[in-house]
Amino acid sequence: MTSTDDALAILRRGAEEIIREDELRERLAAGRPLRVKAGFDPTAPDLHLGHTVLINKLRHFQDLGHHVLFLIGDFTGMIGDPSGRSATRPALTPEDIARNAETYREQIFRILDAERTEVVFNSTWMGRMSSADMIQLASRYTVARMLERDDFHRRYQANQSIAVHEFLYPLVQGYDSVALEADVELGGTDQKFNLLVGRELQREYGQPPQVILTMPILEGLDGVQKMSKSLGNYVGIREPAGEMFGKLMSVSDELMWRYFELLSFRPLSEVTELRRQVEQEGMNPRDAKFLLAEELVTRFHDKEASARAREEFVARFSKGAMPSEMPEVALAAGPEGLPIATVLREASLVPSSSEGLRMLRQGAVRIDGERLVDREHCLQPGAEHVLQVGKRRFARVRIIAGEDEA
Repeated sequence: MTSTDDALAILRRGAEEIIREDELRERLAAGRPLRVKAGFDPTAPDLHLGHTVLINKLRHFQDLGHHVLFLIGDFTGMIGDPSGRSATRPALTPEDIARNAETYREQIFRILDAERTEVVFNSTWMGRMSSADMIQLASRYTVARMLERDDFHRRYQANQSIAVHEFLYPLVQGYDSVALEADVELGGTDQKFNLLVGRELQREYGQPPQVILTMPILEGLDGVQKMSKSLGNYVGIREPAGEMFGKLMSVSDELMWRYFELLSFRPLSEVTELRRQVEQEGMNPRDAKFLLAEELVTRFHDKEASARAREEFVARFSKGAMPSEMPEVALAAGPEGLPIATVLREASLVPSSSEGLRMLRQGAVRIDGERLVDREHCLQPGAEHVLQVGKRRFARVRIIAGEDEA
């Protein structure tokens, strides 16, 4: 049986904040299964690894014997979460919600144990709430407290509109914790205000306030901006095994450790030892990256697919004698990307763009081990690539998005 101290160490892994840790320790020590809640608005039907950071932590709770409440916010989805927004977010239609919710259910059990997961929809209780009940709920929280939230405060100060229904979102999310009698609620750092509303409402309704555990936002393949489909720096959990493997092998050596912490299920002691071998004993970082890619591809596909993806990756890169160390360059680009000839010049692989075009015509340029002859090819923001010119000139190039995601 896992001790309270060991359980806390597992749950602290990668966590941004625990409110309050002494309360979590007390509940863990009580020895009963905790009711652990996390809510997801069904707005993004295709999950990427950034979404799984929170789901992985739910799995940690499950492995410690606790009960996970995976809440699909079909009711809150019709309101629209204003968190971090500078304007009212469009609400989803019931058809959108039903379609996206089903897709979520299909994907989460690649990580969570289906037998220890209760999938719930907040329309179950909110749909039965009368207008009088909603007014009673609204009386439990003040406008002044709502305006303490950063995005509401900024919009109010800037004289930007705030629709009354937007105040309902944190109230409903908080009431979900009351309806489910949650012991713990997980969320991203951008959800902290909403999670705190849940604590307050539980007090108002005579329940012990839930413990809050927030998880960080995962950086994408560029290592700079958050993982996002719109930025092209993401790894989708339903991508083909070979594509997923190659993307994970493209992350920088430093970002690899961040991925190990937040995405891997290896014990932290093993990760620490692996990092020591890389940094102190000369182990090739690429070998550690192989272990990360194999684990994640196995999780979302299977062991055989992971082995094939590794074989294909090794075969692709064995075509060139790639050095274990090479210069690393980060280049900023807009949504249209950077022309390959410009990239070659900026990475100091050729003295000029015209020379880059000449090397392309001669077939002397490789990208990630594959020969490239398309002079119009552009590298898009997000991923990292290994470029080779001739036999001896190499560079690892990261293309960084020039603008933050809206």
